[in-house]
Amino acid sequence: MLSKSSEYAIRAVVYIMAHAGAGDRISIESVCKAIGTPRHFTAKLLQTLSRKGIISSAKGPNGGFNIDPDAQEISLESVVEAIDGGDIFSGCILGLSDCSEDHPCPLHHQYKGIRVQLKNMLACQSIRQLAERTETGAGFVNNKDAQR
Repeated sequence: MLSKSSEYAIRAVVYIMAHAGAGDRISIESVCKAIGTPRHFTAKLLQTLSRKGIISSAKGPNGGFNIDPDAQEISLESVVEAIDGGDIFSGCILGLSDCSEDHPCPLHHQYKGIRVQLKNMLACQSIRQLAERTETGAGFVNNKDAQR
């Protein structure tokens, strides 16, 4: 349901949150290895998230990514919107530009409720909440941990 970009972005911010100590930064290599994503693609996503203020980045030998304490309560909805915009919460499931209440696609009325549920679920989940679940073993952000 989410784009691959949003999936990777959520996995990356949750990993960074769970593994960056106070003032520490996580390297792009560590993020990619831990969550099983391609480096170039992940770097672009992290740059976007940094520009949008969801994560912080620093260049240089001690560079990397972290999440400011003020940003830890950012919702997953904000992460998805930063990467894909808000169309996932308002767009047509078939990609039609003219889909509306007055001119619906064949799935409009069924999908409308799913969009609302997805938006509400993502709005109620913070980066910190997901990171805590990974830290306690109640969740994971890569396939390697799922197989244990």
